[in-house]
Parts: sequence; C-alpha cells; structure tokens
Amino acid sequence: MQFVFENHVLDIDRRELLRSGVHIAVQPQVFDLLTHLIENRDRVVTKEDLISLVWAGRTVSDSTLTSRINAARTAIGDSGKAQRLIRTIARKGFRFIGEVRKQPASALVADASRQRGRSAQQDTAEPDRPAIAVLAFENMSEDPEQDYFCDGISEDILTALSKVKWFFVIARNSSFSYKGRAVHINQIAEELSVRYVLEGSVRKEGGRVRITAQLNDVATGSHVWAERYDRDLIDVFAVQDEITTAIVAAIEPQIYAAENFRARRKPPHSLDAWDLVMRALSHYWRVTRHDQSIAQALLEQAIAIDPNYGQALSVLAASYMRGVHLGWTDLATVAPMAERAALKAVEVAGDDAWARTALGSVYFSTRRLADAISEFELALQLNPNFCMAHGYHALALCYCGRTQHAYEAAQRAIRHSPRDPSLAIYYGVAAYARFIENKYDEAMLLAREAARQRGDLTGAYRVLTVAAGMAGDLDTARAALQELRRVQPNISLAWIANELPWKFDADREHYLEGFRRAGLT
Repeated sequence: MQFVFENHVLDIDRRELLRSGVHIAVQPQVFDLLTHLIENRDRVVTKEDLISLVWAGRTVSDSTLTSRINAARTAIGDSGKAQRLIRTIARKGFRFIGEVRKQPASALVADASRQRGRSAQQDTAEPDRPAIAVLAFENMSEDPEQDYFCDGISEDILTALSKVKWFFVIARNSSFSYKGRAVHINQIAEELSVRYVLEGSVRKEGGRVRITAQLNDVATGSHVWAERYDRDLIDVFAVQDEITTAIVAAIEPQIYAAENFRARRKPPHSLDAWDLVMRALSHYWRVTRHDQSIAQALLEQAIAIDPNYGQALSVLAASYMRGVHLGWTDLATVAPMAERAALKAVEVAGDDAWARTALGSVYFSTRRLADAISEFELALQLNPNFCMAHGYHALALCYCGRTQHAYEAAQRAIRHSPRDPSLAIYYGVAAYARFIENKYDEAMLLAREAARQRGDLTGAYRVLTVAAGMAGDLDTARAALQELRRVQPNISLAWIANELPWKFDADREHYLEGFRRAGLT
C-alpha cells in the first residue's frame, strides 16, 4: 500500500518517495519520520514518539530532530515557514495535515508510467534539478559469480550520489531493471525521465580489476566524463570504497559544468533559479574577486525568483565568507547578510551539505569555532565526498590548534578530488597545518604548490611568507610578501590580528612573527 498526497507518492514497501513520478532521495531516518507522521495523521505526534520509533529511544538533541523535520518538509515541497503539510504544534509535537489517500502498488506503477509518458511529450516537464540514473555496471569477467562486485560498485555510487541533494537520483530498483537487457541509452533516459546516465563495466583477472565508467548527457548525445581505474584486489571492499569515492567526486563537478553550459545556451528571459545557480557556481569556483561579485549578483537573482531556494542561499553565504577570508570583503559588512542567508538555507534545506557548510563558514569567520566544526562534520555526514566541507573542516581544525587532524582532513580533500577547482586552497590549508607544527620546509613546499596552481591565491602567499620568515629564508619571505601585497593590497599586521579567528593567542603570535620577520608592518 502507498500513501498519495498532492503530487507525491510514499511507497512503504519499496521505501521510495516519488514526486510527479520522479524519485526523491530521502535519508532512512527522514523516510521513517515521514511515514510515522502520515500513518498517525489523525493525532499530534510527540517528540518522544518520534525518538522512540526513528532513533529507537536513543538520546537525540533538539537540533537533530529539527534537522530531520526540515528534511522531511523539504522532500515533500514544504517548509518551516509554510507548514502546508507538516505542522509544528507548539510544545506538543508535529502533525501531518495534508489530505492523504491510499492506493495499491499497481495504481502507483500506472500513475508513474503515465507521468513518465507526459514528461516525454513535454519539453517543459524536466525536473528543476538534473536527474541521473546509475545503471548496473556490466560484468566483463568470464566468471558470472563476479556480478556481486559489479552490483556493489553501482549501488555504492548510487547511494553516494543520493547524498548530493542537488540531484534527483533514480532508485536502484528502477535503474537496475535494465540489467542484462539490450536497451538503447536514449530509451532508458526517456523511460526514467533523466538527463544523465552513468554506465560502466568491471573486468577482474587474477588479483587485478579494471573499472571503466562513463557519464552521458542523453539530451545532447555527448559523453560528459569518462575514466578508467586499474587496481590490485588486495582488499575487495577497500577497492570498492576507493573507486566509489573517486567516481562520485569526479561526476559531481562535471554535472555542474554541463548544467552551466546548458544554462548559457538559454536566452536571458527564460533562465530559472536553477540556471542562475549553475551560472553562479561557474564563477564561484574561479576564486577571484571579480568572479565572486558576478556569482553573488546571479545568486541574488535566483533568490528573488525563489526566496526559499536553499542552494542559492547556501552558495551566496559561502561566497560572502570566502571573500572575508581572502581579504576581499570586510567581515562586519557581510557577516550579518551571510548568516541570514545560511540560517535560511538550513531552515529550508537542513539535510543539504552545502547549507551546513555555508553556516559553518559563517561561524568560522565570526570566531565560533566549535559551532563551525560541528556544522562541517554534519555536512560530511550528509555527503562524505563533499570536498569543500573537507577543506573548510581542515581550516577550522587549524585555527583550533588540532593540526594533525587538520592536515589529514586537507589531504582527504586533495585525494578525493584531484581536479577540484579549489585544490590550491586545500594545499594552502595543508601548508598552514604544517606551519603551526613548526615544519617550515614542508609548509613552504605545500604553499609553493598552492601558488603554482593558483597564482592569485592569498592563502598560499600568506603561508609561504610566514614559513620562510620563521625558517630564516628572508629572501623567499620578502618575495612571497611582495606577491601577497599584489593580490591582497590591504594586508597588514592589524588586519591579520583582527580578521583571522585563532582560538589560541600563541598561534596568532606565531603567525604574526613570521610576517614581522618578512617585513610586514
């Protein structure tokens, strides 16, 4: 039996949520919470009821419960402000107030098929976010019993992509239904109403495995991305985890790039909020002052179209705070705007890693380091492959003096996405972690790599200046300071002391001393 409300179908047996026939990725706890509210819609469900059912009576903070309620609302197109379907009853609990009917599974299949048919006939029926299907990887080995490994890779990728809330990921039972069938990729895309299809193959021979993967944009008939991975099979599950991480980290920015290209082909009057965010992201990742201004203008346009657009709010807040840390923007000017945007993003999309990372970046620059680390860690729970959260987490750990953990977090960001647009920043963070530990030679090496990748990155020249200064290499320190003044003309000892959020005075003094030796006043 399924529950039907508005344009949604909640399939209890398959544990799927559909909106207009399109699968909506929902975390297991959120699914259980939503199911319980709908099944008990004739009464107010208390906080204690939810904790007993969803968390098996374990101790749960109010913020965790609120986050899951917000995620349930987001999944069904509701919000904390509107409370159209899930209403908060003050000091009592929650109640599902939408009109609900039950229907058998056969009706669900028929409704979904009709919806897919309408979507195929209407150019405007695309979801507002790109939909992707992960097909079962083909077993190219001679041993048919290796199917389990192929399916495991595919399922892990599907699960990992489902954590990226910006995408619609088709459920496993639907995408795996094509396994072993000779079906053209265009037919699959049409039947599943998706724009992108990921396919691949696995070949195991002896102690080696070769995995190939290819991301297709079916609308244009182009291959967005393809890669081959050759590994030793010392530990099957470790290889499976490594390949999954590598593929997901590579796919996510490629889809953003393809979406940006698609948006740029549209005339300005037909751009929707998603298109504007995709355009903004292409500027956000360039990490220049001019591009951040363009990104912010585009994001403000998107928010004007949809004031509750969590993605636009998240990126806007993150862009503001990036400008602060890189010395382009005054903290007092933008922090209130950034915090409002980030808190709104968390309200409407609390289960999105971008929203949590954006709020963490605000807390970081406003010296609430413990809160910042908590937000970054929550972001990484929501999406363990989100490299920007790894990078910010590493930076916050640096300023808390947890240098070994900081260095390891920065290295994870580098390993997860070796082609990331922000890779230079992650090298800079790793360099700073080594500087705090008085490992000046290693800090200089990492800082030089950051500067090599991005010749306009302030963080790279800051660390190179202070590491060389403390190492007694004054020629290098002065040269790095000259480059820093080129990209951050307002740099001064006062700016450093006032704007960067150290937890310990000794770490601040260590940094300042490196600059003094280089000649900064």
